[in-house]
Amino acid sequence: MNKPFVSIVVPAYNAQRTIDLTLQALADQSYQGPKEVIVVDDGSSDSTPERIKAFRHASYIYQENQGPAAARNRGFQASKGEIVFFTDADCIPERAWIEKCLSGFTDETIGVVCGSYGIANPGSLLARCIHAEILYRHRYHMPNFPKSFGSYNFCLRRKVFEAAGGFNPSYRNASGEDNDLSYKILKLGSKIFFARDTIVDHFFPTFVLKYLKEQFRHGFWRARMYRDHPQMALGDDYTFWKDIVEPPIILAMMLLLIMGMIFKLFFIPLAFGFLVILSLIELLFSFRMTKSPFEALFYAFVMLLRAMARTLGFVTGAFQVFSQKVR
Repeated sequence: MNKPFVSIVVPAYNAQRTIDLTLQALADQSYQGPKEVIVVDDGSSDSTPERIKAFRHASYIYQENQGPAAARNRGFQASKGEIVFFTDADCIPERAWIEKCLSGFTDETIGVVCGSYGIANPGSLLARCIHAEILYRHRYHMPNFPKSFGSYNFCLRRKVFEAAGGFNPSYRNASGEDNDLSYKILKLGSKIFFARDTIVDHFFPTFVLKYLKEQFRHGFWRARMYRDHPQMALGDDYTFWKDIVEPPIILAMMLLLIMGMIFKLFFIPLAFGFLVILSLIELLFSFRMTKSPFEALFYAFVMLLRAMARTLGFVTGAFQVFSQKVR
């Protein structure tokens, strides 16, 4: 039986620390069929271009900085594969990545096969906690046929990507563009298969402040995503009840604090009560996902800050969406 020609598209932006590992992992794939690797440099200002060009097995494409969604589209346009794979420049696919993904296309109704995360930097406390949370969500909330996939580890039939119109390049940052594509593909009637044992190792954030800035951005772009796909506002398998109740609790807490400062002080203890409730939710969740009490306490605090960052980002994004509608 002939093996399909596969293309692997990697968007890269200032990825000099990790791109060598990514490209070496792609060169070492056990897949024996025809394949090509296309790396789209999204306007890097470091040594990323030189590092990509040093790998003979990878094709190099340069574009002015437009964001990862546009870079992936550019790579797809240059590709020839019947099946097109996507991963990121801070990911290290396992050796059998291509073969494991391809085995997920068990029938024609499956348009996308996606996988899970390993961890490339387990020495970082924050990275370990983020990875533990993702594994918990994948283990207990992600069904075999989910409603969304992540751009770090998936492949799809060429015709499905074309029918869906590809990634929406107006998502300028790495946040929400993969969900948007997922929902468009579902509307076409194609299924997404979650091959949970198909792994790419990922370099997770190691600094809390940088992580919170990323989460603010996630919240900001989520407002636009829910405008475009309102049916997903109550969750998409990866998100669940905790993610849904966090923003209302935080907004209620902020409103009560403002009312307490302007009107009567008795509103402030009510705001503190909401903070206690949210803290208990984060603690409960954190202790379920990790066995280390220290890591659980640390990450519960991080998730509390993250919920605030996401909510502020969402409110900012919602305000922008509303302003654009009014104009």
